Amino acid sequence: MITSIIFGTGSYIPSREIPNSAFLDRQFYEANGNFFQQSNEDIIRKFEDITEIRSRRYVDDNLVASDMGYLAAKDALEHAQVDPESLDYIIVAHNFGDIALDNKRSTLVPSLASRIKHKLGIKNPKCIVYDLPFGCPGWLQGMIQANYLLRDVHIGRILVIGTETLSRVCDPHDRDSMIYADGAGATILYAVDTAQSVGILSHAVRSDTIDHAHLLWMGPSYNPSYMGNELFLKMNGNALYKYALRYVPEVVKEALDKAGLHLNDVSKLLIHQANAKMDYAILEGVCKLYGVKDVPWDIMPMTIHELGNSSVATIPTLLDLVLRDKVEGHGLKAGDIVVFASVGAGMNINAMVYKMP
Repeated sequence: MITSIIFGTGSYIPSREIPNSAFLDRQFYEANGNFFQQSNEDIIRKFEDITEIRSRRYVDDNLVASDMGYLAAKDALEHAQVDPESLDYIIVAHNFGDIALDNKRSTLVPSLASRIKHKLGIKNPKCIVYDLPFGCPGWLQGMIQANYLLRDVHIGRILVIGTETLSRVCDPHDRDSMIYADGAGATILYAVDTAQSVGILSHAVRSDTIDHAHLLWMGPSYNPSYMGNELFLKMNGNALYKYALRYVPEVVKEALDKAGLHLNDVSKLLIHQANAKMDYAILEGVCKLYGVKDVPWDIMPMTIHELGNSSVATIPTLLDLVLRDKVEGHGLKAGDIVVFASVGAGMNINAMVYKMP
């Protein structure tokens, strides 16, 4: 039986740490253009209480998303001791392309996957590369697509990358800008012929566009006096929270049901690091579906406190850190069941069940 095994991981975490105190001198406006009456101290205190974000990472001024993706890929290739020329596919998840600090317009030609293949110096023309914009669940959707290719086409090795520079698309006058961060994560998948039930066991995906397509969108600054013509990432946080709590637990259960597993079988839940309060509520929602009264908080490692929300990069970065024993109290061993889950713009939700070989 052909199965997809994670053979190596890598990540790039920017060195610039931005604490919440960096936002004390910001001028925050409401969506209607009115200046917030609360002090920034109160706004930041409430923000930290809800999200548990204390700091986030921003990329250096001279780097863009494809640079970070390349560095994460290089880390994964070195970790797996894989020759880049042996890769069959490179799938790169992102949402905004490369955005330079001094020219904040998305550049999508050539694709980020092509740019990263070029940076890696891969000459092999049979290494096929493409980008995947799927909101925050993009890296996980790349893993799902890679699994289809590995199992059905029987090709050998796929590199899946998630990379994003949200710091360059956030409105400095929108309090939601404090959520966003930069980073990149990468994973190498192998097709392995084995009789064991290991690797990617199942997945589930849904897209809701009739009522939920525009819960995240691009729009002008909330500051009515803002002089630039840039468009910034906006979100209806309350509606997004309600959507995630209603549907993410269902998708997680659907993936587990397909694998013939129960929540009690799960060793770790690696969920998109968007908002700590939301992630806790999602796990509570999964427990409710299974009738589990004692929530197993120890299955859910978190990096949002120090790294913020780097969109497609949160889960692969979290996975890499857990596998390298860099998340206190969390590790993985052979036989462990890992569930990955994400939600984001679209609105899209996905989940994947993986058994450690």
